[in-house]
Amino acid sequence: MNTAEYLIKKLEELGINDFFGLPGDYNFEIINAVQENENTKWINCTNELNAGYAADGYAREKGYGAMITTYGVGELSAMNSVAGSYAENVPVINIVGAPNSKLLEEKKLIHHQFSNPEPYAFIEAFNSVTQAAAFLTRDNAKIEIDRVLKTFVKEKKPVYICIPQDIAQLEISDKDVDYGWLSDRGALKTVTEKISEKIKNSERPIILADVLTRRFNAVRELKTFVEKSEIPVTNFVMGMGIIDSNYKNYLGTYLADYGNPSAKKYLETTDCLIAVGSVYSDVNSLGFKLPYNINSHVAIYGTYTYVDGVKYENVKMSDVLREISETIEQKSYDFEKSELGCDEVEAGEELTSDYIYSQLQGFLKEDDIIFSEIGLVPYGIFGLKLPKSVSFNVQALWCSIGWATPAAFGAGMAKPNSRIVLVTGDGAHQISALEVGNMLKYGLKPVIIVINNNGYTIERMLSGKFDNEFNDIVNINYSKLARIFDGDIWSTRVNTAEDFEKALRVTAIMKKLCYIEACVDKSDSPAMARAFLCGNKIEQPKRKVKQKKEVKLSKNIDAKYSTIVHESLQIEE
Repeated sequence: MNTAEYLIKKLEELGINDFFGLPGDYNFEIINAVQENENTKWINCTNELNAGYAADGYAREKGYGAMITTYGVGELSAMNSVAGSYAENVPVINIVGAPNSKLLEEKKLIHHQFSNPEPYAFIEAFNSVTQAAAFLTRDNAKIEIDRVLKTFVKEKKPVYICIPQDIAQLEISDKDVDYGWLSDRGALKTVTEKISEKIKNSERPIILADVLTRRFNAVRELKTFVEKSEIPVTNFVMGMGIIDSNYKNYLGTYLADYGNPSAKKYLETTDCLIAVGSVYSDVNSLGFKLPYNINSHVAIYGTYTYVDGVKYENVKMSDVLREISETIEQKSYDFEKSELGCDEVEAGEELTSDYIYSQLQGFLKEDDIIFSEIGLVPYGIFGLKLPKSVSFNVQALWCSIGWATPAAFGAGMAKPNSRIVLVTGDGAHQISALEVGNMLKYGLKPVIIVINNNGYTIERMLSGKFDNEFNDIVNINYSKLARIFDGDIWSTRVNTAEDFEKALRVTAIMKKLCYIEACVDKSDSPAMARAFLCGNKIEQPKRKVKQKKEVKLSKNIDAKYSTIVHESLQIEE
């Protein structure tokens, strides 16, 4: 088979069935290879940045993602998305179609080039944001594809392959290559023994789970380790949903000074911290509040492990957790748990962020896939108690606004039978809202909640001057914007707490994409955001959590809900 066909075949074997991107005159051969493979599909996006975000969301749910761009203008447009995937260990491959290799070698001045041609300038740029990169030639095509994909599978980070047009059509060997790798048995044995001994000699061990556990496909092994050891377990915010919130030894999400004092107490006083896939960043840890020292605790990562400051290479996270689970001596630990979940917020005359997130607590259900835009939104979600098997996604390290909408589209393509819940802000949504059209084109039915606070409110808070004009944005009626796309969509605009609750309930009976524009004051923000970003701690209120009964409207629709359904289905308001 030819080079392009071979690459697509190997990626299909990794579970990539959908390839996101934009066509360009240098990548037609690659796109044709996607379309001619009966198990893969080409997905046109509205721009390369969105394609990269969509591939990122796809990879978070499917394991790996792929996009196809064209030389120069296309690949550089996608570069920010690749950088975000690199920062957050999301394995996305960027496949670039380049001009004929002879034209590049002769440095002909062709379109998408600089006036002083530099044929390899773009791969040099991508070397900084990928784990491996290759520019294919007649001599190296098969070898380089296999090398790059081995790194892709092992490191779970983005990679880059550039294929000139003539090389894409070059016949190469289709000999199978095993991209798997095995742990170093000696290092694995040493690590297991040392960790088991540390746990045995400790009195207050605690497990800190985080997002890289998902990236390296070790959630099942973590669950076994947690249950067999019965060690108390918590997680950073990017790791929400990894541990079942109803598990008896689950302390809840670590929220530093901003909630859940139980997790804070045990992380600060433990004599044996076992961090599994942790990312100790400012947002993820809510401010570097922990005595988090790599030299004094266990840190288990995807391909290596630290024990007491010593790094052991080439040991898989899943193998380490499996081996410890088989040797662990179970002990009982006394600990107290804070009550988990969002406090009930009474409805006022105006809609507020705090009310929105209190309603989401009862709205979310098992197996949902949540995408949270960065900005103010995560600080409303971080305090929620997630139902069982919920997949929570937030880009809390790279923090590129606009990521969540196309990423949710990518996740929907990866898991078309799951309910996607996207919560985004108006400023971020403006950047990438056109991907809602692709959600409709491909028959996806997410619930999209756009919180419209009329600008970049998080920047207003961070800058300290609320009235700075540079944080104002174009005012859009988002519920009407959603209806410009062809497809089966229900949208509404709400300004009151009562109408927001109604709109959430209506989504239960809508077998279509549901789009809610929730309008709040431009100074409004979640309580945790006010505390974390403005430096004010929140006093723990007396809890008054009321269990919400599940609302089933499919058979017997209350009159007041049928009214909002009827009104909101009109083409014009």
